[in-house]
Amino acid sequence: MSFSSLYSSILRGNWFISFKEIEMHQIVIHKMLEKDVSAEDTSILSDKKPLCIFMSDGKEAKAGKGFNDAPANSVAIIPIHGTMLKYGTYCSYGTSEIAAKIDEAVSSDKISSIVLDIDSGGGSVDAIAPLITSIKNAQKNNKAVVACCDLCASAAYYVACHCDEIVASNNISSEFGSIGVMMSFMDYAKYYEKNGVKEHVIYSSLSDYKNKPFELAKQGDYGKIIEEELDPLAKGFQDTVKRTRGNKLDTKIEGILAGRMFYAAEAQKNGLIDSIGTMQMAIRRSRDIRRDAVINEYIHSKN
Repeated sequence: MSFSSLYSSILRGNWFISFKEIEMHQIVIHKMLEKDVSAEDTSILSDKKPLCIFMSDGKEAKAGKGFNDAPANSVAIIPIHGTMLKYGTYCSYGTSEIAAKIDEAVSSDKISSIVLDIDSGGGSVDAIAPLITSIKNAQKNNKAVVACCDLCASAAYYVACHCDEIVASNNISSEFGSIGVMMSFMDYAKYYEKNGVKEHVIYSSLSDYKNKPFELAKQGDYGKIIEEELDPLAKGFQDTVKRTRGNKLDTKIEGILAGRMFYAAEAQKNGLIDSIGTMQMAIRRSRDIRRDAVINEYIHSKN
């Protein structure tokens, strides 16, 4: 993915993301605006080194480049770290690349289940679908998917709630929630004016509604963009969490579906997660879920 695509993703998109994650990107945005970007900055991470995956036989986890070298009945451990974007950049792998790795694990007869190692404050809205599609593909092929999380906020939680279970990786720093959506954009009018550039935007007389919510937002009127873009996404997020977490979720907790964050103990108490443990616990749970599914399938086949 080119650096210009990263620039576009940061500045134009709708985001399921925690505010702390946005603050981390301010230095990147500043470098872009000041044209202080080196050739090395613009290289693609996946050109430097392969996505680091691990495989566990239940006793120890070993790093590997692919799944063919894994012992039989292994658990694939696939990372989702940092800000989630659909396509890979010099900052991180894209979710489309991570989803392809999940699909590769599903296709391997050496892999019995999958653990997603999540440590992310969220990301762009369009980054979610590839991962959900691959998680559902794994489940359809009778391979359990467990999320083992440290930070799991916003878009990351949108993904995690589709897994068979969610495990907090520790009871110190693990956080969950930020169920909500936001949009940000830069108004460059004064910046361009300072540099002697005047922008002219002209619409067809037959396109009077085109970009209307955005144009109003630039004037400080955010009503349309909230109503037509942000609220539908937020409602879809809330409905998804309520559906996937079911009766476990305590919707009476203030802010639980409106952006509030919870540390592991409260997240478990309120039904956002299933348990608190370690990566090894998540691996065991993925094996147990897979085993139980195989047993149930065998029993039903006999009936």
